[in-house]
Amino acid sequence: MDLSKKTTVLFPPALHEHLTRLAAQRRTSLGDLVRRACESQYDFVSAEDRLKAVHDLAALSLPVGSVAEMKRQSVPEPEEIS
Repeated sequence: MDLSKKTTVLFPPALHEHLTRLAAQRRTSLGDLVRRACESQYDFVSAEDRLKAVHDLAALSLPVGSVAEMKRQSVPEPEEIS
């Protein structure tokens, strides 16, 4: 991860102490803890992580049919709905 932007965030002392202890328990830095919290809270997924997910899915070699076949398999016929 390229860390090239800097932001200063001011915390109340009690919150800073809590986050510092939490980071130490997780064996990470306070900065990493805050970055991960922001990514999670605001649904950020990097392009690198998305690409890795695509490669991981492709590596599964799952059977995939045509669009018509998949629609037939996933959408029931009206008479099948009770």
